[in-house]
Amino acid sequence: MAGVCENAPNGRPLPRIGVGAASGHHGELLQGVFEDRNGRLHRGLVTLPLTKLVSKATFTSAATADLTTRPGDKVKASLAARQTLSHLGVSDGGLLHIESNIPIGHGYGSSTADVVAAIRAVAAAHAVRLQPSRVSQLAVTAERASDAIAFDGHTVLFAQREGAVLEDFGGSLPPLLLVGFKAMGGRPIDTLDLPPARYDSLEIQQFRVLRALIAYAVRYQDPNCLGRAATASALLSQRHLPKQHLERVIDIAKGAGACGVQVAHSGSLLGILFDHAGKNLRQRAQSVAASVRRSGFCDVEFHQINDDGATW
Repeated sequence: MAGVCENAPNGRPLPRIGVGAASGHHGELLQGVFEDRNGRLHRGLVTLPLTKLVSKATFTSAATADLTTRPGDKVKASLAARQTLSHLGVSDGGLLHIESNIPIGHGYGSSTADVVAAIRAVAAAHAVRLQPSRVSQLAVTAERASDAIAFDGHTVLFAQREGAVLEDFGGSLPPLLLVGFKAMGGRPIDTLDLPPARYDSLEIQQFRVLRALIAYAVRYQDPNCLGRAATASALLSQRHLPKQHLERVIDIAKGAGACGVQVAHSGSLLGILFDHAGKNLRQRAQSVAASVRRSGFCDVEFHQINDDGATW
């Protein structure tokens, strides 16, 4: 949404106002190292978006070089706004206001959502609509590592430290019900403080297979194939950022006939994925929620993904 630069009664132009928003996520379905079309290796991931978690940014332009951000601790969003102004060739600053319901530090993508919302708001204030690829590049320069939030519901394999798409899977994820929860203790994690995982040649071969499974799952809207890929990725992540009792979570998922398990590879989140069209979905999901609570996990939530408003 772009503000129109009209004149106030004193003859001065009214400030331009732009609004932008971006969703959070529940960690990743897949994360590892992948080849580009030339065979070069890149770190990449496939994000699991959660549309009910949202960061909203409002940018009000001002005829000053100063840029004020509220709340004041949204440092990355502020940097992203400045870089967007620079990209647009605008010398004026303004006021950036961020509102968000996304929890911080567990793998929900709060930082990237703030950054993407800020970029969109600044662009909207100047009557510009940036492509997701450009938004992603600006986001990475603002926070060093980002994810695919700028692509909204479109599923891509994204190089999170380069802001580039390694593969566009050509659609959205199949309809899912996610039972999400936090690892025991549930402490926030600063992802940039974590050393990048170092994968061996066998793991890289496995990532090639899991990438193909994700592509198949999106093309044919196959939640079970998606769940298998996510579970395998979660297990591969155990050598680098282990989740306590992941094997127990996998057993719970299998016992309930779930599609699989996913994790925030650099966060404290875990999730059990169900086919949204599956039989007795409510009963099985509630049984899983009770089981993970008994196992000591916390903050159990239910999230519908690409469900088109269907009940469960």
